[in-house]
Amino acid sequence: MNGLVRPRNRMIAGVCAGLGRRFNMSAGTVRLLFVLSCLLPGPQFVVYIVLWVMMPNEDRHPVGRR
Repeated sequence: MNGLVRPRNRMIAGVCAGLGRRFNMSAGTVRLLFVLSCLLPGPQFVVYIVLWVMMPNEDRHPVGRR
């Protein structure tokens, strides 16, 4: 089971790539879902920033390595 970590090869913060890896989805699909969710009212940007701060880097947390 993969941990929730931000990968080394990432765009911007790596949150979508980390979520995609964790849930066996492509990073592009997760990014598209995030952009589409921004059309709905809610705290999407706040959740993204919180995940950016809370998710460890892959370099520091070896559980997420394949």
